[in-house]
Amino acid sequence: MGHVVVMTLTGAFGLMAVFFVDLADMYFLSLLGEAEVAGAIGFAGAVVFINLSIGIGIAITSSALVSRSIGAERPEAARGFAASSLLFSLLFAIVVAVCLWVGTSTILQILGAKGAALQMAEAYLRIVIPSFPVLCVGLCLSGILRGIGDAQRAMYVTLAGAITNAILDPLFIFSLDMGVEGAAAASACARVVMVLVGFYGVHTTHRFLMAPKFKHLRRDLRAILEIAVPAMLTQLATPVGNAYVTFAIAPFGDSAVSALAVVTRIVPVAFGVVFSLSGAIGPIIGQNFGAGRPNRVKASFHNALIFATCYVAATSVLLFLLREPIAAAFNASPEATILIAFFCTWVGPTWLFAGFQYVANASFNNLGKAQYSTIFNWAKSLVGMVPLVTLGTWLGAAQGGLAGLGAANIIFGLMAAFAARRLILGVFERSG
Repeated sequence: MGHVVVMTLTGAFGLMAVFFVDLADMYFLSLLGEAEVAGAIGFAGAVVFINLSIGIGIAITSSALVSRSIGAERPEAARGFAASSLLFSLLFAIVVAVCLWVGTSTILQILGAKGAALQMAEAYLRIVIPSFPVLCVGLCLSGILRGIGDAQRAMYVTLAGAITNAILDPLFIFSLDMGVEGAAAASACARVVMVLVGFYGVHTTHRFLMAPKFKHLRRDLRAILEIAVPAMLTQLATPVGNAYVTFAIAPFGDSAVSALAVVTRIVPVAFGVVFSLSGAIGPIIGQNFGAGRPNRVKASFHNALIFATCYVAATSVLLFLLREPIAAAFNASPEATILIAFFCTWVGPTWLFAGFQYVANASFNNLGKAQYSTIFNWAKSLVGMVPLVTLGTWLGAAQGGLAGLGAANIIFGLMAAFAARRLILGVFERSG
């Protein structure tokens, strides 16, 4: 349990810092007093989340490959996988960035953006999207550090980016009068800092990185894709589901979309510890699996579920008590305030079951069944969220849509946790 807590909290601190800056973005931009700004950030956030999810998927890949090799006492293989993962992350991210750049306006219009909100969201993304490859490399470096077992320096990567963003946000938004584009520029600069800190940790501190070469990437590509494809598909399911929630709630007006924008930034800050469980528990399971110690794999899984339960219970109480101050801090309209309060009271606690699914995904990714993560996440988004959110909006407008999201969390979180436990017990039984 001590290992689980340390790895989780260090990962969460850095991850929550990144998402806290997104929340700060929202706060600073709300001070501009333009009603369309919150809606623009809500629409742009759906696209940015796609970028972040791909980056996290690549970080999971590098962490899993490095941790497995270290657990099997193959340090040179671990260094090779680290270099190949970095090259893969850069090349793949460039392709994705180009596609998103070309389709930015179309994607935003499909999500329901129009008028001034569409123009602001597009201006924001035109600055952020080119920095996507930088983000992916930074997250990959953080994943390598976590795979090595250096949770502290892995945290420094994301924490340094968050601090940079927090400093530059008010400077660019207000002092330079750049508005939405200033928030985007601050984010792009922060991603550069992430790469610098990550490179220092991996190369200078650990002397772990060899020069990336295409011939090594070709050699390692199959192993990378075996984890990267399902891991990225798994991560992409969440922003696709969230994009559908945005689409379903958009007809209820800018107040509903602005409330959703606040909610989607509250969630990762409030439940960042739960989000980081997947990245934290993965290397623990990977190293113990590589070392042939299934008893520790089983104990790590159960301890992670216990930890998630205790954390979400405490955080849910805090969200309930702060529901009105949170809405007031973002100058929410009366309609948006009602929606934010509904989320903090009823929907927030369902992230316990989302946490169960993150722990299950880490188990699948590191026990050779990464495709299970993909299946469960996409089932949640397509089979769970789409019909439940649609039914919810039909029965209870925007509040009903959020309730449908919470129901999907519960159903698929329990199913994934049950499947992961069965997988771990199978590993234990086969090992005698």
